[in-house]
Amino acid sequence: MKKFKWLAIVFVVLILAYIVTVIIAPNEFDKNLNETKTLPPYKVSDKALALYNSLDFIADLHCDALLWSRDLTVKNSFGHIDFPRMQEANMALEAFTIVTKSPKGQNFSKNSADAFDNITMLNFLQARPISNWFSLSARAVYQSRKLHEFAFDYEDEFIVVKSKADLERLITLKKENKRVMGGFLGIEGAHCLEGKMENLEKLYSEGVRMLAPTHFFDTELGGSAHGISKEGLTDFGKEVIQRMDELEMIIDVAHAAPALIDDVLEVTSRPILVSHTGVKGSLDNVRNLSDEHIQKIAANGGLIGVGFFDGAVTKPLTEGIVDAMKHIKSIASVDCIALGSDYDGSATVPFDITGLPLLVEELIKQGFKEEEVKAIMGENVKKFMLKNLP
Repeated sequence: MKKFKWLAIVFVVLILAYIVTVIIAPNEFDKNLNETKTLPPYKVSDKALALYNSLDFIADLHCDALLWSRDLTVKNSFGHIDFPRMQEANMALEAFTIVTKSPKGQNFSKNSADAFDNITMLNFLQARPISNWFSLSARAVYQSRKLHEFAFDYEDEFIVVKSKADLERLITLKKENKRVMGGFLGIEGAHCLEGKMENLEKLYSEGVRMLAPTHFFDTELGGSAHGISKEGLTDFGKEVIQRMDELEMIIDVAHAAPALIDDVLEVTSRPILVSHTGVKGSLDNVRNLSDEHIQKIAANGGLIGVGFFDGAVTKPLTEGIVDAMKHIKSIASVDCIALGSDYDGSATVPFDITGLPLLVEELIKQGFKEEEVKAIMGENVKKFMLKNLP
């Protein structure tokens, strides 16, 4: 009887400890992993602020906010993005990209798909459904539905963009009410397909419109820039790319091995993009795009989202972002440059989303013209999406 009593006490203590951990740990991880070098409020020159306030369409190609348990419908004091801060920044469109697996010891050079997965533990600590603990596909579906739930809770001021018609409606409504904004769903790494084409179809039905074949390790589709094989597309990868073309899904080659980028450009009949990256011309490492790939992607009508984090760009980060953009402009065109922040992607960034006027100020400082600033800050994304969404 005593043994049973002690077991019951231990069980209760463990349950209470888990509950306390679930309440405290997720926000602590979020705060510590998604840091901001300079906290708001941000100050810029009158000239930069006037230009920023004149922008009709501000867009960003990459944020991982759905990974965290933060409520995006309220203004948070940590992390990089939420709906109220998007409205404060007059954002029009944000890409909400879904992370489903992250290997322990993740690095730029070499990662194995077999390494311990950090996201499994995060899902456990966040008390997300048990299905999320064991299925990468279930994690992707869960995060997709979270964006739809947040949009529902925000009523008429947030639109989940799944088509050209949705984007056109967003553009029209934003002219009438600046608080209206939108987001579209992307996937960071096709390992969540679990090698099954039907999972691509399922995620499309959940509203996903952009997918990257790889993240930090090799997948069933091909080689990651940070993986082991560094190879191009597999046969399954080619089938997925062809099906994405049929569905008019956007192909994102961020984190892809150079050989995989070459294969994608050969297989697809549509423009592609890089949602968040740097360029070798300003910082040479395996993470960043070569001049050859910049020119090929630009020539094909694609986009290059410049990241805001160390490793993508040089320090100081705000200057580094614009340095990378200047390099792209010098060898290709302003028309292919976009923002690719990697907000809430376990990255330290120079400012949260309300600090985007600082980037406009740096663009002006480094000689970009007004029309070029407008293109980079969102017009390029708007044109690309209007052409390439279903």
